[in-house]
Amino acid sequence: MLLRSLLRSAAASSGGAAAAAATRSPFPRVSDLLYPGGAAASRTYAKAKAKAKAKTTAGKGKVRAKDPRAVAGDSAAAAAGPDAAPPRTTTSTWSSNSPPTPSPSPTTPPSTSAPVGGRSSPSPRPSLPSPTGMLVSMSTSGMFIKMSLDEWKAMLPEGLPVGMMKEFEETRRCAVMVRESFLDLRDNFRRIADPPITAKRKSTKKQIVLDGPVSCGKSVALAMLVHWARSEGWLVFYVPKGKEWTHGGFFYRNPYNDLWDTPVQAARILQDFLKFNESHLQQLPCQIFDPIPLGEGAGVGMMKGVDSMAMPESSTLYDLIQTGITYTHAATGVVVRLRKELSLVKDVPVLFAIDQYNNWFTFSEYQEPVTVRSCRPIHARELSMVNAYRSMMHDDMMIGVFSNSTAVGKLRQELPDVPLGARVMFPRYNLDEAATVCHYYLRQKLIRREGFSEEKWKKIYYLSNGNGSEMRWLAPFI
Repeated sequence: MLLRSLLRSAAASSGGAAAAAATRSPFPRVSDLLYPGGAAASRTYAKAKAKAKAKTTAGKGKVRAKDPRAVAGDSAAAAAGPDAAPPRTTTSTWSSNSPPTPSPSPTTPPSTSAPVGGRSSPSPRPSLPSPTGMLVSMSTSGMFIKMSLDEWKAMLPEGLPVGMMKEFEETRRCAVMVRESFLDLRDNFRRIADPPITAKRKSTKKQIVLDGPVSCGKSVALAMLVHWARSEGWLVFYVPKGKEWTHGGFFYRNPYNDLWDTPVQAARILQDFLKFNESHLQQLPCQIFDPIPLGEGAGVGMMKGVDSMAMPESSTLYDLIQTGITYTHAATGVVVRLRKELSLVKDVPVLFAIDQYNNWFTFSEYQEPVTVRSCRPIHARELSMVNAYRSMMHDDMMIGVFSNSTAVGKLRQELPDVPLGARVMFPRYNLDEAATVCHYYLRQKLIRREGFSEEKWKKIYYLSNGNGSEMRWLAPFI
């Protein structure tokens, strides 16, 4: 009894603290990008329109009934206009009033339809044949999409987030949940690349700094956004570990711009960018033909008698990147030139996606000797590559994600080279998402079926305050 009372008090305090923190946040949420007035109002209006349409259809005779979800989508689309994005509804695999009827699924064992705590456990949706296409066309949140690890690595050869890999290992299944916040991000950039024809255009942001609490899913959402953009044929410059740009390898002072070159990281960046985008880069011609300045190579010093390298006029971006990979002296200069070339590409949409973006606003690992006994720490903005890619004061689509796992520290609200209002808060799990996750853990046998109940998974949610990694850690203790 004492333990139960402590858990209830902790749950109540956590819920109150979460509500207070949400009201005190100085930054807007991701949902405010597309639904300034609140998404609930638009969904309620769509449901009301669907009911009215169903009544009029029923009185005209015997006709084939439509799926209520399709009716809601048609009515909402008709109200919004021909070019508006399809309406989204938030669904969950758990319902307190009417649990869904279990259905067989090829990816789950038959035992998932057994009753749990006097309530039928909801069954997962059947695996769809094209999960990649689902990220493109999906308009419903609260669902898990399963893809093989090879498919994830093929779409994101630069690397997967640490939190995503840990989730895959502990659940023994490569599945991610489509959240409402991710759909808002996806629709935001979709409207920028393909704006609607109607005069009433919803607010969009070309530059976004994604901030939020620890383990709320920012890096996973960024990886899913990159996956979606590449599935759409976009050219995405994805940096999953921005901290590596400021740590490790060699560093040399460039004699021409007084910045610091990091040729080892530059060569790795070019190789990663070439892995997925090779076909695009072979078709995009270079538009800047100024000589590329040369610096010191990785462990080999400066070239004798040569200070720059010219590119032929018929060169493509693929040839430019191959030059940086082949010649270590030109690696940093090619990465800087690539940033200018990508801003001039108009044939395909270009997106810059930077994870661990907050590491570019603090000091790097490098130090410059000042005297015999003292050194000066080198700031990230003094590195040539960071200086070229950090700024958001441009017209390109760019998203940077703050990472709390790199122990950078709290930064000020107004960041240099970042537009005002670009910082957006990414929320933790809400109650519906927590229910979906807990039932997913139940099916993956992280939670014992005989001890599972609605009261217990809600305790996990309130104790963790919606923290994803803490909920996964607490799940086996039910």
